[in-house]
Amino acid sequence: MRVCQITGARPSRGHTIHRRGLAKKQGGVGRHVTAMTKRSFYPNLRRKRIWVAELSKFVEVRCTARALKTMALKGTYATLKKAGLVD
Repeated sequence: MRVCQITGARPSRGHTIHRRGLAKKQGGVGRHVTAMTKRSFYPNLRRKRIWVAELSKFVEVRCTARALKTMALKGTYATLKKAGLVD
């Protein structure tokens, strides 16, 4: 599944908005919404092998780019422990 193992981020639903007409700023009567089509927003997932110095081993994690930044800030072991991925 497309779920981050650290933050729990998962796909969310939204719409693409289709418009027609010329903008008022460009001399038209304005833009009008003609349709809204369903779409999905997916998390920016990465599959990474991360070295955990406290355990002296690699841990394979499927996480978002934001979670990688969190690990860099708060520490790898602390973040993985809070997520329940290491003992």
